Amino acid sequence: MTPAPTLTTSRLVLRGPQKRDLAPFTAWTTQSERMEAVGGVATERDAWRGFIAGIGHWHWHGYGFFTVTERDSGIATGRVGIINHIEWPQPEMAWHMFDGFEGRSYAFEAACAVRDWAGRTLGLAPLISLISPTNTRSLALATRLGAVEEGRDVVDGENCIIFRHLAHHDPRAVAQTAEVLA
Repeated sequence: MTPAPTLTTSRLVLRGPQKRDLAPFTAWTTQSERMEAVGGVATERDAWRGFIAGIGHWHWHGYGFFTVTERDSGIATGRVGIINHIEWPQPEMAWHMFDGFEGRSYAFEAACAVRDWAGRTLGLAPLISLISPTNTRSLALATRLGAVEEGRDVVDGENCIIFRHLAHHDPRAVAQTAEVLA
């Protein structure tokens, strides 16, 4: 369905979205309390449109959200990838872990792999993340990844903090990637 490559870490497989991923994505977008940090709970119709738009994003840009799955079980645990919507300031690394899969460092592991792939394979400059000031988990993850606050803005009608990530070849990023691939 997408031209997405497959990325593998010590515990995860990151792959393009597949039809079977629609159900966990819909459950997350329509029921999760965590949606408050990313624009609010959606309808099933909104979930469908968001899922299909994610597939189109891969075809339009050559990058998008990977579905993050556990290597051992194959269960979809969330999405991590690069998005660049209309009126976005530049490509953004974003992450969403589905309910029940937070607190396992899956987002960190996947983000390290995506950052490395984005720089090494796509040649992208250090990515940004646009994070709501109230999204404490995402703020903590950005900091753990070594990202630094670059400014504040309103993007798509939402207040956000703009974080700049490390370049994929920065020694700190290299060490983090080596850690998650071990």
